Amino acid sequence: MRFFTRKLIKHEDLNPNNTLFGGAVLRWIDEEAAIFVRCQLNGGRIVTKYMSEIDFVASAGLGDVIEIGLEAVSFGRTSITVRCEVRNKFSHETIIKIDKIVFVSVDENLRPMEHGVTEET
Repeated sequence: MRFFTRKLIKHEDLNPNNTLFGGAVLRWIDEEAAIFVRCQLNGGRIVTKYMSEIDFVASAGLGDVIEIGLEAVSFGRTSITVRCEVRNKFSHETIIKIDKIVFVSVDENLRPMEHGVTEET
């Protein structure tokens, strides 16, 4: 798994318990995973189709630095599936794990289309 984006946890990223708000980190994951998949396809239009169970393993707090790791799991005819792990940059403690995020390549009418990619680049 390769770790890409790092995020500094700020006040606006916290929930009422003063820990990382799940919605904030899920937004970051979806964005980072979409960028990762678009890079696999050398651009192109994609949509998020499916996200499996999200395992909130630990939390993060104000001032923590997290990093988002992604790995291609499989390449379908129109889809690419990735898995994700978010961890604390310094302790390497896992914060979130998602085993399956599926993206579908779509045409200008948002209909599935073949992407022609068979392995991670």
